[in-house]
Amino acid sequence: MSEIIIKRNGISLFEVVVVVGIVLCLIAIAVPALRFFQRDSDLNNSAEEIINTLRLAQSKTVASEGSSKWGVYFNNATMPHKYTLFKGSSYATREISFDEIHNLPSLVEISAISLGSGNEVVFNKVSGGAIPSGNVVIRLVNETSKTKSVYIDSAGQVSLNSPSTPSDGRVQDSRHVHLDYNANAQDAITLKLIFPDYPADNYNIYFQTYLNADKTEFSWEGIVLVGPDGSKTEQRLKIHTHNLTITVAQFCVHRPLSSDQSYNDKALNIFLDTEELIRYAADERGTTTKGLSIWVEEPDLQ
Repeated sequence: MSEIIIKRNGISLFEVVVVVGIVLCLIAIAVPALRFFQRDSDLNNSAEEIINTLRLAQSKTVASEGSSKWGVYFNNATMPHKYTLFKGSSYATREISFDEIHNLPSLVEISAISLGSGNEVVFNKVSGGAIPSGNVVIRLVNETSKTKSVYIDSAGQVSLNSPSTPSDGRVQDSRHVHLDYNANAQDAITLKLIFPDYPADNYNIYFQTYLNADKTEFSWEGIVLVGPDGSKTEQRLKIHTHNLTITVAQFCVHRPLSSDQSYNDKALNIFLDTEELIRYAADERGTTTKGLSIWVEEPDLQ
């Protein structure tokens, strides 16, 4: 009996179903992984782009491009969140035609802006320093535990690494200064605010008036108007002591910085009677130097 062999061409329906099933399984595994990769990539790339924009603002300022300062403004009030490279001493007074607006990806948002009391940072023409210093935090919209922080220190360094800070997390700069005076301050008569460029605006604080009853604490806070008539600016200060005895006083001076130098923009020397404690330069960083008194130590930025 002869053997009959039947050959089949093509594939069966069952084989097609198996192949399709395998492909669908692979897609089901791959798609979440791709989405995860895309989210992380958006977050990392956004942080790097913010850093690059801040550094660009700094380089434009130091190069005096357009004879102007440059800065970056962060906006998390409307979606998509965005940041703007701007030309000017402040965002409010900028030249709008030079704005470069960068929208964050839809998966990324700005979760925190810690730049003094505002949403912007501007750089110093001479030093490249940043005013104010601080940080901006971005995160994934649907996975808020995943964040990236961009840090800007007062020297103008921009990175993903936190600058050296005290244990309580404050960035060190001239807004908050401690200085030790190794002599008797309890019997002092006058704390003097000397404005060397505008001596007519010098201001005397009668020290004994602001001491507590047992002379272990001093505290004064106020605003002094300084400058030419018609264009005086506010010089805002808070001065108090952390330690005050008959042999030593630790003074604490708070002098906030302004990104557009609308206040605290004048040179200032602080005296206790005839002893010079500290000097502030009339620059955007409020650079401090030790006073000439032999009893005072180097100022400690907090």
